[in-house]
Amino acid sequence: MEHSIVMKKLRLGIDLDGVVADFNQGWVDCYNRDFNTTLHPDDIVEWDAPLFLTDFDHMGKFWDWARDCGNGDSLFRVLPTYPGAVETLHRLAEEHHIIIVTTKPDFAIDDTYAWLEQHNIPNTEVHIVDDKTTVNIDLLLDDADHNLQAVTTHRPDVQVCRYIRPWNSPTPGAHDIETWAEFETYVNALPISPTV
Repeated sequence: MEHSIVMKKLRLGIDLDGVVADFNQGWVDCYNRDFNTTLHPDDIVEWDAPLFLTDFDHMGKFWDWARDCGNGDSLFRVLPTYPGAVETLHRLAEEHHIIIVTTKPDFAIDDTYAWLEQHNIPNTEVHIVDDKTTVNIDLLLDDADHNLQAVTTHRPDVQVCRYIRPWNSPTPGAHDIETWAEFETYVNALPISPTV
């Protein structure tokens, strides 16, 4: 009896905010509109930038505002995508499973699903979790230091890619990625075990 050899599809864990969704462009646009300011996404060089760049005296107030600043929807409903992200994910989805692995406040969960549909983001599964080490993936692409460190430390079986942003730092064990084209090249070069 002959067995056909099928190449294993990788489970690519893809973060949203700061990787696919341009969170900073989104909140800056809304904040400038609501408060008549002239902030620019290039001003953002640290993780909790709203605390330092806005009149909100703690992040809780920022999140209260973000709950409905998107013309009645949450901020997460009106985020733009980064150039090249959607197209690259579609190409990768032809060979692999796209597993969305993101963290959101409770008020943004429905808007996140609507955003994924609106922008035609391919995905096999969506995991909205605080602890990304719990998700069954072969690779994680993320921009948050705490997620990168947690997965490299607790999930040695997972390839980790840091999407380089001003608000993160090199993580031992993580491969640095600067563009979506670079990420696609990296994934395409990974060894994939055949399954019989």
